[in-house]
Amino acid sequence: MTTPTSSRGRRRAPTRIERAAGRAAALQRPRVILALLLLLALTCVMLLDGYLRAEVGGDQRVRSGADSSEVPDAILGGGPILTFRGGRATTVSVPAKTIALTFDDGPNPTWTPQVLDILRKYDVPGTFFLVGSMVSRYPGIVRTMVEQGNEVGVHTFTHVDLSYQSASRVDREMEQTQLALAGAAGITTTLFRAPYSSETDAIDDYSWPVYQRLGKDGYTSVFVDTDSDDWKRPGVSDIVKWATPKGTQGASVLFHDAGGERSQTIAALPQYIEKMKAKGYTFTTVSGVMERQRAADGRAAGGGTPAGPRLQAAHHRATGLTLYEGKALIAAVAVAEWTVPALSVGLAIVGAAVLGRFGMMLVLARRHHRQRNRRRFGWGPPVTGPVSVIVPAYNEKECIANTLQSLARSTHPIEIIVVDDGSTDGTSRIARDAAESLGMTNVRVVRQENAGKPAALNNGVRHASYDIVVMMDGDTVFEPDTVRHLVQPFADPSVGAVAGNAKVGNRTTVIGAWQHIEYVMGFNLDRRMYDLLRCMPTIPGAIGAFRREAVLAVGGMSEDTLAEDTDITIAMHRAGWRVVYQEHARAWTEAPGSLGQLWSQRYRWSYGTMQALWKHRKSLTDRGPSGRFGRVGMPLVVVFQVVTPLFAPLIDVFTAYSMIFVDFRAALLAWLAVLGVQLLCAAYAFRLDREKYRYLLMMPLQQLAYRQMMYLVLIHSCVTALTGGRLRWQKLKRTGEVGTPAGAG
Repeated sequence: MTTPTSSRGRRRAPTRIERAAGRAAALQRPRVILALLLLLALTCVMLLDGYLRAEVGGDQRVRSGADSSEVPDAILGGGPILTFRGGRATTVSVPAKTIALTFDDGPNPTWTPQVLDILRKYDVPGTFFLVGSMVSRYPGIVRTMVEQGNEVGVHTFTHVDLSYQSASRVDREMEQTQLALAGAAGITTTLFRAPYSSETDAIDDYSWPVYQRLGKDGYTSVFVDTDSDDWKRPGVSDIVKWATPKGTQGASVLFHDAGGERSQTIAALPQYIEKMKAKGYTFTTVSGVMERQRAADGRAAGGGTPAGPRLQAAHHRATGLTLYEGKALIAAVAVAEWTVPALSVGLAIVGAAVLGRFGMMLVLARRHHRQRNRRRFGWGPPVTGPVSVIVPAYNEKECIANTLQSLARSTHPIEIIVVDDGSTDGTSRIARDAAESLGMTNVRVVRQENAGKPAALNNGVRHASYDIVVMMDGDTVFEPDTVRHLVQPFADPSVGAVAGNAKVGNRTTVIGAWQHIEYVMGFNLDRRMYDLLRCMPTIPGAIGAFRREAVLAVGGMSEDTLAEDTDITIAMHRAGWRVVYQEHARAWTEAPGSLGQLWSQRYRWSYGTMQALWKHRKSLTDRGPSGRFGRVGMPLVVVFQVVTPLFAPLIDVFTAYSMIFVDFRAALLAWLAVLGVQLLCAAYAFRLDREKYRYLLMMPLQQLAYRQMMYLVLIHSCVTALTGGRLRWQKLKRTGEVGTPAGAG
């Protein structure tokens, strides 16, 4: 319908349909953005988790054997504590008979709590140099550590050798660790120990500028005098021996509470503490050592407290933005720590389900093909009576003549009812002219106000003269024998509906070829499986046949959902009718020719399917035929058409993530293995449909591009369903290029 203008040159007022379409488009844009943001958020969570595990941004390089000519000799031969008070580099040694017990690489959920229990038992403080990524993953352990009176220092965020890193990377490693400490325990620290460091004589010309830079920022760098080498797991006695300083010398002693299996460390630590206490040693923190040195310097300068402000302890209370950013980091990591493992388990289950589905499809499709193509197979006496063919049409001027021309060659007696659903392009006139030019006296054109496809189909059913009605789209063409093959299953009185074999006619383009693969493999192979399981969820709108009495008994085509074909199919199952697939009844349809049109069509399909499943949710608890579909068909559709595709983008994201950050070869082989299984299934489906295998060359590209779009469409549909959105049936732009079935192969 058009709205007349009152004067020349005035813009035509939009029709009701155009206004509704505009409103729908305006409502869908935010949901598209939300769907993309959801996928982006999950990708960010994965990257954060990988960063925490040093898979993203990890750098395993460790420098050795570098020259130290630019490092002052006083530093190389000095004590294990390096400070830059007043801008001058000085070192502090541990006093005699004093142990600064230090631990690296934690916290670890297994070993660090055991170390803390030992220290508390012996009333010994420790200084823990913590990896920021581990702090953010196990904040509770750090909180307990600080509350127990231990001291903490920065050991970088990802445990990298800072001598290889840029100044910005160094700053980031320090700042992120401080944020993690702020979020975990509400503190920051001035202590630092570089990964892979040892004694001060190992400082080289590459690491020295890093220590100088950090010193200007207020950090105190801590080295070791005595290394237990517990990471080598040499045995408890050797760990105790190697950690013991010579004579009565004081020492900064290194143990590890993480970074590997630490049972020997746990066993050696009590023995070591008892041994050193027996020798008259006392234990303190790094700050304690510096306090003693400060006091000694004060006494040497004249007794009492030295001039200038008293040296502050290493810990400072986190406040303001630092505290809130730290808490946000801990919260984000907690989400990642829960989400990624859960997704990993979910993806493993989905992967197993997908492979199981492929196996089931191959087995059942083969069984279906052999059963239905046996020489002795038959549905019963041949169905030879005339049937009604209903063609709903809305603005189908490009296609309707081709559709009628194909029906004119039908080898089965038919009447044709074209229901013009308020077309504005002359569809009804073109249909009448085409019928007249073809000499078709069995064509009726029924016009109605625009009310949507379900209303058009119901109108056609009401006008049908025969007990069997065939429904097809206005852009579809039939082969001469299509109707004859399609109606033969009705010889079985239990059959209420028959699904035909819809095929893509415009497959010469890349998008068309992708859809061709999907139709042959994803739709028709599925239908063979569902047929044998007696739970087929959808009769395609392009080609399907119904008993007229069955359609009327279930209330006709419903306008409750956007997938009226799925809705009516499930309703037929619930009413006790059998729904079967007839592979030899082929229809050639024009698939969307652009990504935008494809998105609109699949969005409507997926959202409509969700609506239909929700509408018929009570079939899960029904008895009889309705319950059979609910307990068999409903779970299969939900798992394989909703849940599994929702996880599929994450499978690809995980694969890309693994290729880039973990193991490229293993990830690529896994992806190729899955692709190989899909190719095998597709090749078998093509063989059953007698299709040309050359289109399978497009399948790898389909997996990389087309499939991702389909998954985003499904996410978009889920967002719409969750937000309560509604859509109208949409008309896709047609070209009419699918003229005859003959050259479509």
